[in-house]
Amino acid sequence: MGKPWGKRVVRRLLMDFHALWLIACIICQLANNEKMMSCGVSQQRKSPADFRRSADVFKALSNPNRLLIIEALSHGERCVADLTELVGLDISTVSNHLSVLRGVGLVVDDRRGAQVFYTLRNPCVMNMFCCLEEFQAS
Repeated sequence: MGKPWGKRVVRRLLMDFHALWLIACIICQLANNEKMMSCGVSQQRKSPADFRRSADVFKALSNPNRLLIIEALSHGERCVADLTELVGLDISTVSNHLSVLRGVGLVVDDRRGAQVFYTLRNPCVMNMFCCLEEFQAS
């Protein structure tokens, strides 16, 4: 039986997978943009209730510390201690931010012994960051 994979190898594979996932998301977004441009305005009327879940996600993203956490998780999984150091807040505050992000489905957690690791549920959320940067630049 061969040698078990080391942490570095697994981390590198996860980073490569993450990069491929982001590329797939961008391709998906481009395809959807073409469909949106070609179909014009939707004929279906929507009510405020149709946007409740989206509003909850935007509300969760309305905190700069949460945006920093999301950006950090776009580079791969992080434990709470890493995120606490990155954001510069105490662990309970970071845990509360992560709870909000988990509550709207932006992040998922994986408990390993005493530590909890977080990842983005879907890296396509980073497309919003790109759109926002483009919006702010114009």
